[in-house]
Amino acid sequence: MFESLEESIWFKRKFGRIEDNKLLPNIVERLLGTPARVAQKVRNVSVSALEVSIDRKWSVKEEIGHLIDLETLWIGRIIDFMEEKKILRDADLTNKKTNEAEHNRRSTTWLIRELTTQRARLMNSLELLEADDLERELLHPRLKTPMRIIDLLYFVAEHDDHHLARITRILDKLDL
Repeated sequence: MFESLEESIWFKRKFGRIEDNKLLPNIVERLLGTPARVAQKVRNVSVSALEVSIDRKWSVKEEIGHLIDLETLWIGRIIDFMEEKKILRDADLTNKKTNEAEHNRRSTTWLIRELTTQRARLMNSLELLEADDLERELLHPRLKTPMRIIDLLYFVAEHDDHHLARITRILDKLDL
C-alpha cells in the first residue's frame, strides 16, 4: 500500500505551528514511547533480518541507529532555546553519522538500550526549561519556519514515526 510513496517524503513535509502548549504532555508521551515501540517491532526478528539492506537503504538496525544519532541534535536544539538563539542548529542532511556508524555491528539489545538512554537524556533536558522558553520562537534552518519547543518536539515525534514506518516497510518486504 505504501510502496508508491516516495522515500524522500520526509523532506517534503511541512509543519504548522501548534497553538496550544497544553498539548505538550501528549507529545512528550509519544516521545517517551518510541524506544518501546521500536523494541516491539523487532521482538522475535532474527539478527540477520534486522541487518538486511533493501535497495541500498538502511537496515532496521541502521534505522534504529539513526534515531540514536539524532538525539544529540534534538538536545542541542533544546539548548538553542535556552540560550535564546535566533536559529536552531543545522542538521546534517547527508546523515554522515549514521552512514558511517556501522550500526549493524551493534546488538539489537544495545541499540534499544542506547535509544532508551538517549531519549531519557532528551526528556531530562526538558526539565531545565523555563516558562519563557516555551513561548520563544526560533527559526528552523531547513523549513524556514519559526518553531517553539512544542513544535520542535512534535517534529521529533513525527520524525520518530517516519522511521518506525520505514522499519515496518522493511520488515514487510522481508515477509517475516
